[in-house]
Amino acid sequence: MKSDELFEIIKTRRNVNPLQYGDIEISEAELGQILESANWAPNHKRTEPWRFKVIQGNAKTRFAEFMVKKYMDNTPAESQTERKKLDVIDKCNLSHTIILINMKASGMLPEWEELAATAMAVQNMWLMATAMGIGSYWSSPSTISQMDEFIPLEENEKCFGIFYMGKLKSDLVEGNRKPISEKVQFVEN
Repeated sequence: MKSDELFEIIKTRRNVNPLQYGDIEISEAELGQILESANWAPNHKRTEPWRFKVIQGNAKTRFAEFMVKKYMDNTPAESQTERKKLDVIDKCNLSHTIILINMKASGMLPEWEELAATAMAVQNMWLMATAMGIGSYWSSPSTISQMDEFIPLEENEKCFGIFYMGKLKSDLVEGNRKPISEKVQFVEN
């Protein structure tokens, strides 16, 4: 791959809402490559702290029910809306694959370093998914602290997000950024 091709993938990576996913399934091979790309993220002391729980098939329905229940448990009754409940269900139903983004702390490093490594693993997944025409969306609702009620987590393992994925049904909107020159300072002396 040429550097300009990689740069184009980086520039076109987007947070893609499940409403933009089509009906085409993510193949086992595609998912395997996306997960394997995560495994090559840089990490200090080779702790490889990232952990992923892949939710597919009927488990998505169970996950949607769990998320709606948590929404109802954690939101005052007067603030709850049917629209929000339906949005939670749609997010799950429209996604082909849902991945819980977890980190298992080694105790060898500050937590932030292992969290940064886990975020880099997710960025690798995101870039690979983008290259394959697969949309993805990292969500971090308050319920991530309760994921051990949905699926057991290992000792020292925490959930830091939910990664929704699906094949794109249309092109994405072009992104924009402020110039990098506004964010860089060169120190030469």
